[in-house]
Amino acid sequence: MKISRFVLPLLLLLVTPNMLYAASDDEQAQAKKQRAEYIRYNYSKYEYEIPMRDGTTLFTSVLVPNDKSKTYPILMVRTPYSVSPYGLDKYLERVGPGKVFEEEGFIFVSQDVRGQFRSEGEFVNVRPQDAYKRGKGAVDDATDSYDTIDWLVKNIPGNNGKVGIWGISYPGYYAAVASINAHPALKAVSPQAPVTDWFFDDFFRNGVFVPSMAFFFFDRMDNPPEGKHSHWAEQESKPWTHDGYDFFLEMGPLSNMQKHFEKQRPFLNEMFEHPNYDEYWQARNILQHLGKTRPATMVVGGWYDTEDLYGPLYTYQTMSNNNRNEHVRLVMGPWYHGQWASDDGSTMGEAQFGFNTSKWFQEDVLLPFFKEHLKDDNDKPLYTATMFETGANRWRTFEQWPPQQVSKKTLYFADGERLVESVADNGGGSSEYISDPNKPVPHSKAIGRGWDRPYMTEDQRFAARRPDVLVFNSDVLEEDLTLAGALNLDLKVSTTASAADFVVKLVDVFPGKNENTDKLDMERGNRHELVRWGSIRGRFRESVSEPKPFTPDEVTTVKFELYDVLHTFKRGHKIQIQVQSTMFPFLDRNPQKYVDNIFNAEEKDFIKATHRLYHNDKDVSSVEVSILQTLR
Repeated sequence: MKISRFVLPLLLLLVTPNMLYAASDDEQAQAKKQRAEYIRYNYSKYEYEIPMRDGTTLFTSVLVPNDKSKTYPILMVRTPYSVSPYGLDKYLERVGPGKVFEEEGFIFVSQDVRGQFRSEGEFVNVRPQDAYKRGKGAVDDATDSYDTIDWLVKNIPGNNGKVGIWGISYPGYYAAVASINAHPALKAVSPQAPVTDWFFDDFFRNGVFVPSMAFFFFDRMDNPPEGKHSHWAEQESKPWTHDGYDFFLEMGPLSNMQKHFEKQRPFLNEMFEHPNYDEYWQARNILQHLGKTRPATMVVGGWYDTEDLYGPLYTYQTMSNNNRNEHVRLVMGPWYHGQWASDDGSTMGEAQFGFNTSKWFQEDVLLPFFKEHLKDDNDKPLYTATMFETGANRWRTFEQWPPQQVSKKTLYFADGERLVESVADNGGGSSEYISDPNKPVPHSKAIGRGWDRPYMTEDQRFAARRPDVLVFNSDVLEEDLTLAGALNLDLKVSTTASAADFVVKLVDVFPGKNENTDKLDMERGNRHELVRWGSIRGRFRESVSEPKPFTPDEVTTVKFELYDVLHTFKRGHKIQIQVQSTMFPFLDRNPQKYVDNIFNAEEKDFIKATHRLYHNDKDVSSVEVSILQTLR
């Protein structure tokens, strides 16, 4: 099913169409045609250049219901990805978060943000939102949102004076930004998979760089045509093979990336000049501005979002901690990046959920949220946290997230590839592996360009059977076990080198037999399903702002978290933890020889090293989990 570029902009970071859309069939094509015809028949299109407080104009497309018998709220999205097609006679094939929104009736507004496509001004990636500090006349994305809303409610006929804003990924960032010193007419905000802090999402993961995303995304987002334009810049990132593992390995050190572009990429250069979480990155973190916000907020994310998982979880946490509990809501579904608006959400990669999770969310959660705050229509109850429980494949609701009714439990790494509940059972000693950055562990068994999504639920046996991956298993579970919240890792490690990364995976190991038939499960038997993974650049183990090398062969503590889960390990399954140091090409390779700026590392800096994970009475490695009482 094709998705309009404005509503789900590149889903969002310039992915290829075959990655975004399910394969078309006659039924899908007919549904798409009917939806487009409904919009054209029931809405009239207008285009405006709306002036901001500094005189800059922003191109804005408005669709107004043809039924003039009542007034309508405004539902807006602001995007850096273009509101095309341009022209009053050219209509989008979809304009809302779902078909039900178009049928419900809103005034739909879409806007090119400052400096992008048909809008004037200078575009700045993740612009610091500091206009309120710089004084009268200063502008940023928050003031642009304010000025746009102010103009819309005063100039668009038939509006009821209430505005909502939503968006996925980068547009989700602009939705969150709109809540900063928000216009009084802005009543409801839904940041969905929002870009929040690029040092922890998208292009870095606790300081570990994501080369494939940066390479393809900044090819166009860091190379716009000059002046007003209606088209993307010509793509320059043309790898010579679809095999991302081979391509990025042959590229060599990250300093070679810019050589693949004819023109310089200024923002990419800035990223390379700021490898640590310094003032440059801190100024671009919007969480610091999301304390006491006025509009009602529904944050949306996907458990299997490889781009922006940190964003929704930490946006909700920040807003929730500083507002009334009922003021901010969170929804997490079994989805990849933006899947809730582009796909039925019944599967994600190899994982199967059994029903259309996206339709239920659009009709029973998202639409009622906007109707409550924009139309004063409370026709369905809404909960603080609406969360999909993977493993059990059902929706659950909570009064807060993480839920209060959890108990903490510590699992300990042990000899013999065991995960045990008592430190006394760890068996002593350590486990070790040789990490070779020139033969890194692949992030997926599939061949692809390195920026994909199915790997987020992929069977991990391909990794578990490598000598440079440590594996630790629990006993077979006698009862269902539900984990809810983040996992806190406390690793005692050493390395023979001066630098190292650590990647940890939470894996659900299926039984070999079907418990109902007692026969071998030929389809899913012994499946090692990835539930969550996380990483840390070892130099940031004490501070992301002040890195430090490892002292060779010295036992060192490395702590970090795996982001939240709500997952049930069924009886007969096992909990597995995998530990490794590479996950390529999704994550870049640590040279393992400490250099001040890893983006300046040379070929000679890439060396083999032996890493050890300790599990003895003195040096105890563990993971703390939160256990939720399982529904029966």
